[in-house]
Parts: sequence; structure tokens; C-alpha cells
Amino acid sequence: MAEVALRQVSKTYAGGIVAVRDVSLTIPDGNLCVLVGPSGCGKSTLLRMVAGLEAITAGEVLFDGKVVNHREPAERDIAMVFQNYALYPHMSVYDNMAYGLRNRRMPAAAIDARVREAAHMLQIADYLDRKPRELSGGQRQRVAMGRAVVRRPKAFLFDEPLSNLDAKLRGSMRVEIRRLQRSFGTTSIYVTHDQLEAMTLADLLVVMNAGRIEQIGPPLEIYERPATTFVATFIGAPPMNLIHVTASEAAELSRGVPLPEGGVIGVRPDELTLAGSDVRPAAGLALDFAVTAVERIGPECLVYGTPEIGHGELVVRVLGAAAPTPGNTVRAVAAADRLHLFAPSGARLRSTP
Repeated sequence: MAEVALRQVSKTYAGGIVAVRDVSLTIPDGNLCVLVGPSGCGKSTLLRMVAGLEAITAGEVLFDGKVVNHREPAERDIAMVFQNYALYPHMSVYDNMAYGLRNRRMPAAAIDARVREAAHMLQIADYLDRKPRELSGGQRQRVAMGRAVVRRPKAFLFDEPLSNLDAKLRGSMRVEIRRLQRSFGTTSIYVTHDQLEAMTLADLLVVMNAGRIEQIGPPLEIYERPATTFVATFIGAPPMNLIHVTASEAAELSRGVPLPEGGVIGVRPDELTLAGSDVRPAAGLALDFAVTAVERIGPECLVYGTPEIGHGELVVRVLGAAAPTPGNTVRAVAAADRLHLFAPSGARLRSTP
């Protein structure tokens, strides 16, 4: 187990293409850190630099305070789980899991004990004699995880390991990964573009955009206090509503919400409620909008619309079967302490008026 730290790490490819820009981050020993962001934001490149699979252009990667920039991957004492499983097709499940330990010349009895223990934990003990082609996608991913687990490394690195699985299996595998990580207490770095995956797994969440870190913190803190409009719309499903307004429009829409010219009012769909046209909170937002669509999802509805004042689409989460009809104009209200205020640059001003 190890503390992993990155100090002003950058990666620039030929032609001046910058993939990662001045990333600094400390992952405490035993934490599960999730790097999340859209495709092309640099998260997998950053993970590969930690692993030693990608050369670092500038900055330092440290394990327990020791710089490892020039150490080979095998010298860093890490285990990596890839998106495509990376199993040896000609080897049995047992041999795939044992391969790395044999290369380290571990005694056969110790290898057997570790492989069987990991196989039991991952519920693949009945498949040890099978080849990867005889397994389902979920079983192959468990084998890949088992190969990492038996190593008992200083750090686990996961590169979008669940992206090839169906939604139901991804859910169960998320639980399995979190359980295993807590059981071993091994420092882990997990890359994903799925914000739900990120929120449910992370001790420490790192939101990336265009090669930079937008925000670092516990998942709930980032959800409740997004530092930028990018984070506000990336974390949360449905994403936060962002209403771009002038100073005069802000005064008309809400009470006690001073905004600079071109500022943004943010409010999550869950924090809005539908109300009569005469309802206006003493302090907070009152926004009339034309309903454009209603999406029914089990016991709730998502109501989409276009606000009459300001610029931006509005989504309101409504519980129960009752929902307005598309074409109608309705009012959505929210208390002042539920609003998020952002400057024209996208930076957070404060969470409440």
C-alpha cells in the first residue's frame, strides 16, 4: 500500500498536442481515487503515466515520497486492470491468475493458495480450468481483477474496466470492486467517463476537463458545491440546470440573488418544484417555462422546457404520475439556499445568496 502523489505532471505529444497540463494530486494511502471526465480529457493518459506505460513530459510521480518517473512498470509494484481484460487466450483461468506470481518465482504452494483465495472471493473458483473464450464478459473481468488481486501490490490501477459490460452487470461489478478494495485497503486509481460509477466508487473524486483538473474532493462535496459550470453539468443525472441571465433578468427571476452581467443561476432538477403561476418564494427562484417534453421513468417524470426569461433548457424531476402536458406553460420554484451562482467565466461565486 502506498500514498501516490503527482506534482505538476504534464504530457505533450509530437506536434505540441497537450494531453495533460500541470496536474498536482495526492492520493492518501488506502483511498480509492476516481478520475472522471469526458473522452479525451487526459484521464487515461494520466493513469498510464502513474503506471509507467507513458513517458512524463514534465513533473513527478511519487510513491510514498519516492520519485518513480524513471522506474519501469514492473518496478513500481502496481497491478493494472484494463478495459479489454488483456487475458492470455491460450492459458486457463488459473494460469492467467498465476502467471505474474510465477514470473516472480514465488513458491508453487503460495501461488496456489493466493489464486484459489482470490478465485473464491471473486466467485470464479468453478472456472479455473476454463479458457477465457469459454467465459462471459463479466467472468473475464473477474479473472482480470483476480490476476491483479493475487499480486497484492502497492496500488491497483483500473482503466475503464466495466465499459464493455451491460448496465446490470456494471452495477454488480461496481459493488464487487468497492468491496474488494475496502477488504484489501490498497490504494487504487480508477478511470471512468461514467459519473454514476465515479460517484458510487470514489473516496476521492477528481473531475478532469481538457487535460486539467476542474475539481478534487469527496463525491458528495463535489455534487453539492461544484466549482465550475462544467462540473455542475458533468456530475449529476440529470445534470444541473444552468440559466444564463443578465443582471436585470436575475433580479426579475429571483429575490436576493445578485449576479454580474452574463452570470449563471444553477439549480438541480430535484430542487425545483412545480407551482401555480401566483406562487413566488420570499427568497429564491420563480421561473415560468414552456413544457416541451415529458419523460416518464417508473415512479417519476422528467419535465423538459424552455424558460421564458434567460437562456438554457430546464429539467424538473417530478415524483408521481401527475405531470404537465407538453405545450403548457408552468412555473418552477426553488428556495434561495438551493441555488448555485456562477460568474460569466463559469467559476463558482457561492452556493447561496
